[in-house]
Amino acid sequence: MPQAPMVLTTSPGFAGTEALQARLKRDGLSLVRHTADDDALAELLSRTDYLVAGLPAVEAQTLSAAPNLKAVLKHGVGLDSIDLDACTARGLPVFSTPGANARAVAEMALAGLLALSRNLVAGHASVSTGGWDRQPGREIGSSTLGIVGFGRIGQKLGRMARTLDMTVIAHDPWGSPLIADTLGVSLRSLDEVLGKADYLSIHAAADADRYGLIGGPQMDRMKPGAMLLNYARGSLVDLDALQDRLSSGRLGGAALDVYETEPPDRAHPIFRNPRVLFSPHSGADTREALERMGGMVLDDIAALRRGEVTERVVNRDALG
Repeated sequence: MPQAPMVLTTSPGFAGTEALQARLKRDGLSLVRHTADDDALAELLSRTDYLVAGLPAVEAQTLSAAPNLKAVLKHGVGLDSIDLDACTARGLPVFSTPGANARAVAEMALAGLLALSRNLVAGHASVSTGGWDRQPGREIGSSTLGIVGFGRIGQKLGRMARTLDMTVIAHDPWGSPLIADTLGVSLRSLDEVLGKADYLSIHAAADADRYGLIGGPQMDRMKPGAMLLNYARGSLVDLDALQDRLSSGRLGGAALDVYETEPPDRAHPIFRNPRVLFSPHSGADTREALERMGGMVLDDIAALRRGEVTERVVNRDALG
């Protein structure tokens, strides 16, 4: 009996539901989960047919340890941890799951915005430690939301914010004016968005050109007391500059779901700042989003096994 193709995943959330586990069995696939980037990963890669990538980097060295690898499939949408050039040179198609987690991340960003606007973190800490510190918050209906990165997630967030009577402006060099107009969102320059937003939510893709996209100079152009939310990638926001502006009162608060190194170094002073709401890169972690992402990954593997390639491939040059 032929051995079942091995699917190695470095994502803790891939195929965690009964439905996806049943799908793996039906499709005749063997799943191995290993989320640590360590020596054991190299041994597993030597037997891997399909790599479902989480946050650990997929680099040329990774690929060299996987002689039988047929494809790299991102369990999510951010491709910054995958060396696309190395995959293409090896002839390996790379797939992502566009749109699968857009609602989940947008809802998480909106939750962070509401938590900041009504001082929910401080209120919880006060009551749970015996206090009764009632801090006035803000109503968001009269506020302006600035979105940096107006792709699927930014568009979902913009639509939600408009239903709550917020004014929404966005910056994206590749943003669609037609979609923006349909949603009631105004596309602006980055400087305009920085200067007008009461809440700035980051949803841009991360690459070398955008490292530190929101640094000290950009924060200094924001409105005094504005709130900064990052549910994209940690490399986009300068954490030192953010801590400095929060401590001085220049900015009013922040919500962070992503960090340049994950888990982050808690020795950084920002992790003791009471004006910051932290979460463990869980913006995409809803049951529904994980089901959609996992289903797309398994659909792409099934297509490859039939000799087909879905439209979710991101490096068609690898196909020859």
